[in-house]
Amino acid sequence: MRLITTTAELAETCRSFAKFEFVTVDTEFIRETTFWPELCLIQMASPDEGVIVDPLAGGIDLTPLFELMADSSVLKVFHAARQDIEILYKLAGQVPEPLFDTQIAAMVCGFGESIAYDQLVARLTEARIDKTSRFTDWRRRPLTEKQLDYALADVTHLRDVYRALAAQIEASGRKSWLDEEMALLANPDTYDLHPDEAWTRLKLRVRKPIELQVMKEVAAWREREARDADKPRGRILKDEAIYEIAQQQPRDEQALSRLRTLSKGFERSAAGREIIAAVNRALALPKSELPPVPRPQALPEGTAAAVEFLKVLLKIVVEEEGVAAKLITSSSDLEQLAWKGEEAEVAALTGWRREIFGERALELLSGKAGLVYRNRRVEVLPIG
Repeated sequence: MRLITTTAELAETCRSFAKFEFVTVDTEFIRETTFWPELCLIQMASPDEGVIVDPLAGGIDLTPLFELMADSSVLKVFHAARQDIEILYKLAGQVPEPLFDTQIAAMVCGFGESIAYDQLVARLTEARIDKTSRFTDWRRRPLTEKQLDYALADVTHLRDVYRALAAQIEASGRKSWLDEEMALLANPDTYDLHPDEAWTRLKLRVRKPIELQVMKEVAAWREREARDADKPRGRILKDEAIYEIAQQQPRDEQALSRLRTLSKGFERSAAGREIIAAVNRALALPKSELPPVPRPQALPEGTAAAVEFLKVLLKIVVEEEGVAAKLITSSSDLEQLAWKGEEAEVAALTGWRREIFGERALELLSGKAGLVYRNRRVEVLPIG
């Protein structure tokens, strides 16, 4: 195991790794006290070597790493890649590509939904990962040999996991299935939630358009403040306070001071003044420009029964195809499919999902196929 602490070492290693078809990558980070994840370690392995990069080492420049992540000739292999990519995207301004996420690949190969890494390693390689160091504070220095060995194991075992899953996907002809999922993972929009859309993270506890507009304004303000100060959103303003502000709509300091979710004196702070300004911006909008409050659609009579039929079909397809249900469709999409049939704008009616599930679902909904229980199994049979 090599611990890299200088730019020169990192550049040499990245040049060496760039000669290989793939590298495995993982990161260790802390984000309890910050808005942006604080990168503490980067683990990488080529087919020949595993290394750990210390991004906290004084004077180290990570540019060679970012160049390797952007090298289109080298496949970057992660497990549950989203948070790792979020960190690298924030630091480099670019999503690593091309990508292979073994968690998603495992779902394509029938290992269930969101399988844990240690379980996947055990099933594919029969190796056991020592998890006693998983609660390490990765910011502390020096790290022990045991902690570094634990971190490195994440990428050294990942080489064999990748090879096994890639072989299964190739043998099953499902590479195009995985490519669709990797395209979503590689989209920068996945990691860049704009402040104006921050309200979508919140539970919808408003009933009126003006309440929703206030919630949007205050949530956007909090998002910008949290990013600029690099603090968790809850340290700037708690969710409960946003809900109360949206409902009470305080126009001035006196009204803001009456809110139970805010500390005494908050109304006289700079943050308090900015929240009052956000509320007044929302209140100044004409009624015609206020956003409609999203409400659950009232599904036509009989739709619920059709959804239950589709759920049974989905279980059958999962068993037959060996692919996780989560990857095929969602409960909300099943409702749309049961309601609108061919007109439903859902992923289950596109690409490979339509081939294995969508077409059969439409046949079931149109009465061209039915469910039959026989020989202790539910089967889908044509009708007519």
